Amino acid sequence: MVYISTWPEFQKAVEDLYLNAPGQTRYVVDYSHKTGFLVLKVTDDRTCLKYKTESAPDMKKFERLNSILMTKMQNRKESVGSEEGNPTSSETPTAPPVHQPKPSTKSGSSSKKKKGKKNR
Repeated sequence: MVYISTWPEFQKAVEDLYLNAPGQTRYVVDYSHKTGFLVLKVTDDRTCLKYKTESAPDMKKFERLNSILMTKMQNRKESVGSEEGNPTSSETPTAPPVHQPKPSTKSGSSSKKKKGKKNR
């Protein structure tokens, strides 16, 4: 595992790695409060990319990279029914069924007896 020294190089390599293997790619964020270092590790079990920083501007870059990766992870292909503008029956939102509580079968009194207070 070799650390990549520049942020643009690391960001490009991470995006390429994710696009090549989106199902296997994962990343780990490790922050050491004692030293103030943030270490980013992205791997697909064959390739391991690491970046280490302690500067605040690089922390902002990490947030931006995290946002980019989340956007790519959420993109999905549109279904055929939604392209025409008419949702299919499976796409029509439905309200979840409402469950009402069952009435209690016990009478008003409980089966447990209460203990009295001790006289002192």
